[in-house]
Amino acid sequence: MRRQLLITEVYHYKKYSTDKIVKMAKLKVTQVRSKIGSTERVKRTLKALGLSKISSTIVIDSNPELLGMIRKVNHLVKIQEVKE
Repeated sequence: MRRQLLITEVYHYKKYSTDKIVKMAKLKVTQVRSKIGSTERVKRTLKALGLSKISSTIVIDSNPELLGMIRKVNHLVKIQEVKE
């Protein structure tokens, strides 16, 4: 069991390693559906992203943490890539 955990940790490090500096794209995230009827976890994720009402919009740099949050609420939001 312990050996499997170490292999998983190494894989996780390689997968999300930030050794290379890569310019991340900017994303425009707009809430298009209501959070009414959603679980508390989804509501808190929207709040953490800064989305509170329908048609509220944020522009963020994409990173793995925020992309994971967006993936959890993708049924409530619209995502567009912003050209710089």
